[in-house]
Amino acid sequence: MDKLSREEVMHVAHLARIGVSESELNRYSVQLKELLNEVEKINNVEVDEEDLLITPVEHTTSLREDENKNSISFEDVKKNAPKTDGNFVEVPVMINE
Repeated sequence: MDKLSREEVMHVAHLARIGVSESELNRYSVQLKELLNEVEKINNVEVDEEDLLITPVEHTTSLREDENKNSISFEDVKKNAPKTDGNFVEVPVMINE
């Protein structure tokens, strides 16, 4: 069975910022090689460039022009608010302790 060299495993461990004991080196060298072999299978898949389909749906976004409109005055907001304090609308506390 193929396996990575000790230096390659230590390099991957360094990149992942993990410590590897001597007992783990042999096991990881085999497992990493198996993982790399599986990833290599993806590179060997034949793909016809003309039939490449990224997404089956084509989205078009329709944008509208920005328009300046008058917003509701605070006096109108206060008419529908159950409780106000100056320029603020009071709401019930929603935090459970």
